[in-house]
Amino acid sequence: MRTLTLRQAIRDAIREEMRRDPRVFVLGVDVAGYGGAFKVTEGLLAEFGPDRILDTPISESAVMGAAVGAALVGRRPIAEVMYGDFATIAMDHLVNSAAKIRYMSGGELSAPLVVRMAVGAGRRGGAHHSQSPEAWLTNVPGLIVVMPSTPFDAKGLLKSAIRCNDPVVFLEPKLLYNKPGEVPEDEYLVPLQKADVKREGSDVTIVATGLMVDRALSAAQRLADDAVRAEVIDLRTILPWDEETVIKSVRKTSRLIIVHEAPVRFGIGGEIAAVVSRQVFGYLDAPIERLGAPFTPVPFSPPLEDAYIVGENQIVDAARAMLAQRV
Repeated sequence: MRTLTLRQAIRDAIREEMRRDPRVFVLGVDVAGYGGAFKVTEGLLAEFGPDRILDTPISESAVMGAAVGAALVGRRPIAEVMYGDFATIAMDHLVNSAAKIRYMSGGELSAPLVVRMAVGAGRRGGAHHSQSPEAWLTNVPGLIVVMPSTPFDAKGLLKSAIRCNDPVVFLEPKLLYNKPGEVPEDEYLVPLQKADVKREGSDVTIVATGLMVDRALSAAQRLADDAVRAEVIDLRTILPWDEETVIKSVRKTSRLIIVHEAPVRFGIGGEIAAVVSRQVFGYLDAPIERLGAPFTPVPFSPPLEDAYIVGENQIVDAARAMLAQRV
């Protein structure tokens, strides 16, 4: 077992899949000589050359259009969109072509591509470089949306995404790029559409994504000091999400907190809460709590940006308040 950062684990996955399958290639703005905006693809040009590590014009629409076209003729593109915010420019090809082609062709065609996007606030990027766009994407039938929280999961999920026959959007939380973790040297895959119970508990379920998984785990440790046993579930795949694992946990704990970095209003937490309420309402001992950003653009001011992102204290306070009430 070795220790890699999340950035290195993603690079490792790309390298291994490119060695395994000559159809796999990378394209995007500054992915070749520069190594990508966040240095994820650094060093790959030297091994695979400019025919498989392709720098593109500064046009996310062109990147996505080229990726969809390549996927339709048998290649396995990995398209890098520097920031999740720029997904808006690539949406036409992603949403109206890649996501719909299997349905529109009656299953005769598919677009096996991966779109990597750096997401999240905390780096003083301002309103145009700091958003978490998962809710934009999870309303699109035909897409798979993934967000890892550990190097182990990042590598295994990305390898599964590259091998998937449907389009996968792979969201990479910026503040986790330098996070270290153990990653096996041997081949392994992490299945898509399967959540992971990062910490077992019996008093309250905390469902989290991306950066919020670490904060939920820290909150759970603090709650344990008060003899509160919180179960922390990392969704990993946001669309389609693992309903079975979440519902099984809520049946055990009777309480649910959902935490994501994007705004609460119209966020993925609302969908999870609706499904859980419908299926196991009788098990709930308190109303479901959703935590996320306020319904504003991401502030540039450092103190305001820090306050914008859900913190450990908010999760702890929500759990304590929930345990103090009953429906």
